[in-house]
Amino acid sequence: MTKPSRAEPRVCGEVERQGQAVTGLAVHVGARVAALAHASDVLVTSTVQMLVLGSGIGFTDRGTHTLKGVPDRWHLYAVEHT
Repeated sequence: MTKPSRAEPRVCGEVERQGQAVTGLAVHVGARVAALAHASDVLVTSTVQMLVLGSGIGFTDRGTHTLKGVPDRWHLYAVEHT
């Protein structure tokens, strides 16, 4: 079995269904964040980081980024592998 080179993005937010397609800002943000990740990275936005506070998951700050086609700047974090 061949492993994919990149994981498919997972999103946290509202999405729209158009037939088989899933669209919306959350999908677009997820794709842009995934594109910034290195092969072993799991990157998340500050929204996801805040949603899992208290879970024991550790994060490394990856700074603020402009995501093409997405308003504002987004603070990103890498999930720490333990």
